[in-house]
Amino acid sequence: MTAIHLIIHGRVQAVFYRDWMVSTARGLGIAGWVRNLPDDTVEAHLEGEPETVRAMIEAMHEGPSRAQVQRIEERKVPPEGLHGFARR
Repeated sequence: MTAIHLIIHGRVQAVFYRDWMVSTARGLGIAGWVRNLPDDTVEAHLEGEPETVRAMIEAMHEGPSRAQVQRIEERKVPPEGLHGFARR
């Protein structure tokens, strides 16, 4: 089990990025959450098998069709034992 905290930069608010993340993460069986931040970035916490989390992060670089991801900051964190994936 691995856990990663992320900050996603670019055009990622008002483009259904969070909804896309919820759907994609649930489909992959990843636990965690996603939320908008006041500085127009998106923050997320992912927990799951390392290969699955890595696949999710790779997909996050594209996101939904209207998103324009410039960069993603990643930081490994301790797992919180979350179940399911939620939009905050």
